[in-house]
Amino acid sequence: MLKNKKHVYIVLSDTGTIFTRLIRFYTKAPRNHASIAFDLELKEVYSFGRKNPRNPFSGGFVKENLHDALSKDAALVVYRCSVSECQYKKIQTIIARFEEEAHLYKYNLPGVLGIVLNIPVKRRYAFFCSQFVASVFEQAGARLVHKCAALTTPADLEQSGELELMD
Repeated sequence: MLKNKKHVYIVLSDTGTIFTRLIRFYTKAPRNHASIAFDLELKEVYSFGRKNPRNPFSGGFVKENLHDALSKDAALVVYRCSVSECQYKKIQTIIARFEEEAHLYKYNLPGVLGIVLNIPVKRRYAFFCSQFVASVFEQAGARLVHKCAALTTPADLEQSGELELMD
């Protein structure tokens, strides 16, 4: 049991976009987008996705607004992950670095295709959503899944024994 435990939240969603419908067609999973949140009210939510909700071709690191037009109709579930205070601070530091360097990051579309072929595609400044979530937790010493982050899907996160479904 963790002393002085903190909570980080994993948000899994289906935004209903054409891209997520294509992913759902392949995965058959109900939710195909993953994000990290620091609060249960989902005011601080981070992921890799569209930089502009109206432009599906501009992707990268984003601070998401789950109350915007694209997300308001999204079907989502929230999971809680208990981490030590040290791991929590590491996760915050890692996210802060992503925010500071957001202009460098792109969406890892080849990585999504790599999942289909079961070939991890790692790029220094590119992630897809669940790769980002798995990588951040792994770097903080709080591994969520027992597979390479570059092959981790939202469904893998949903099956993680490290996460507790919130009501």
